Amino acid sequence: MSITKLPLMQKHYKFMARAFMLAEQAFENDEIPVGAIVVYKDQIIGKGFNQVEMLNDPTAHAEMLAISAACETMSEKYLSDCTLYVTLEPCAMCAGAAIWSKLGTIVFGAQDARSGGCGSVFNIASNKKLNHRIDLIQGVMESESEFLLKEFFKQKR
Repeated sequence: MSITKLPLMQKHYKFMARAFMLAEQAFENDEIPVGAIVVYKDQIIGKGFNQVEMLNDPTAHAEMLAISAACETMSEKYLSDCTLYVTLEPCAMCAGAAIWSKLGTIVFGAQDARSGGCGSVFNIASNKKLNHRIDLIQGVMESESEFLLKEFFKQKR
């Protein structure tokens, strides 16, 4: 990694750490531990953690809640200059919502080999057939995110 990219990576780790705290909150609420935040000009404008069980809503993923909160904060349906930080690669539904909201960048921790929508299973975020593409950065706090997910499912078994 070049020395010029170091401050940017530090910023990514700082915001991913905030998303990770939300994932821990999901874990404590017996939800799949995923946390997400949306950042605009270095300010958090939306946040969420998985609440599927709590709300009995299959769309209550961390990303969906964070995107909705960000749109409400901005009074805008498009988040072009925003970055979504999420501890797990967004699924197809969440990647679709990111496309529709025209997010600029998605930074995620762990890959989702079962339903990832940003390269693992599907590549919705970078699909050239869609009217918008999102820059992707993966692997930020990957091991911590994977560990939390494994601990959650270990307790479920």
